[in-house]
Amino acid sequence: MEKVKFEIEIPVHASPNMLYQYISSPSNLQEWFADKVNSRGKIFSFIWEGTEEKAELISKKSDERIRWKWLESEDDESYFEIRIQVDSLTKDVSLIVTDFAEDEDEVEESKQLWENQIDELKHTIGA
Repeated sequence: MEKVKFEIEIPVHASPNMLYQYISSPSNLQEWFADKVNSRGKIFSFIWEGTEEKAELISKKSDERIRWKWLESEDDESYFEIRIQVDSLTKDVSLIVTDFAEDEDEVEESKQLWENQIDELKHTIGA
């Protein structure tokens, strides 16, 4: 079954440089995204409540974006990406999250989960 791609945009009052540190380094990801985060090379281990999920770092561009692919979903096109967008006129900064849900019914739930995670990030950095 084909996964459903979705994207959400959340304004964050922080510098792109600071945000990038929080979306790319295991120790900073651990402060808002997962209970524990480890990396060995391109493989990141994300641990929530004792459950470990592994993802491969596919691509990153400093101060701009980072993209991972869950190892368990090797046979599909899904990934998750966190992108930092700066409005050229207003200089407002937003995080744009692209992810995939199992089906149409899970899209809203997945979006809510990301919004909660980003709220945790905002709280962590005081944004």
